[in-house]
Amino acid sequence: MSIPGLLTAMVTPYQEDLGVDYVRAAQLAEYLCDNGSEALVVSGTTGESPVLKVEEKIRLFAAVKERVGDRVPVWAGTGSNDTAATVELSKKAEKLGIDGIMLVTPYYNKPTQEGLYRHFKAAAESVQVPIMLYNVPGRTSSNLLPETIARLTEIPNIKAVKEASGNMDQVSLLGSLVSQEVVIYSGDDSLTLPLMAIGAQGVVSIASHIVGKEIRAMVDAFKGGEVEKARQIHLELFPIFKGLFVCTNPIPVKEALNMMGKGVGGFRPPLCEASESEREFIRQLLGKYKLI
Repeated sequence: MSIPGLLTAMVTPYQEDLGVDYVRAAQLAEYLCDNGSEALVVSGTTGESPVLKVEEKIRLFAAVKERVGDRVPVWAGTGSNDTAATVELSKKAEKLGIDGIMLVTPYYNKPTQEGLYRHFKAAAESVQVPIMLYNVPGRTSSNLLPETIARLTEIPNIKAVKEASGNMDQVSLLGSLVSQEVVIYSGDDSLTLPLMAIGAQGVVSIASHIVGKEIRAMVDAFKGGEVEKARQIHLELFPIFKGLFVCTNPIPVKEALNMMGKGVGGFRPPLCEASESEREFIRQLLGKYKLI
């Protein structure tokens, strides 16, 4: 089976009362598959995982898996800053028939590298499905170092790493320490092409909600040896890659989807809607790309 190059970290749609809209989630999953996504990640940071209840996450996993599981792999975001809770949710996701599990670095606790190793080891050994480690120190205050990841990849089902440290040297070192069987993904849309130049296989994307076909074309072009074509697409998309971070993710991408008529709803506190100036910036950005 080929390695997916474009995975989308899905937003979580809400109803007016901020209950999870499982019907919309399934529809969004189908839309993403139709627009370039080769795999989906449900209930990651972009899916507002910190404010979703365990029961809601399970229903989301099931809804997306049922709708598109015959088309693309569905990965469940089951990580938290509580090892026991992470293990429990990972087991429940596996029972649903999920294709893989993404585990974010524990946030707020600031564990040592040994603590991180033990956390991920416990979670990985509790299930049989493939594991993707997710390093995003800007969100978690903990940087999962390449040496620790190298130790972890000795565990057979730890198969991939989503790297969002923004540190090219760190990713280069990671590539030199792990086997070629370990798949490295960019966790930042704007760094996808640069990271592919040093060995990444693609991206776990946010921008693919709105320019999925174009990102897929960039990834495919690079893999096919069309480096100049990939570079041109990267440069064309760069303003939208950066613009979707005009304020905290996933606020801009959900605002953009709503402007495009996708009806993904609002935000659970403590997140809130974008300011009017931010919304106007997003409108102009979408207009530039003829998306509205």
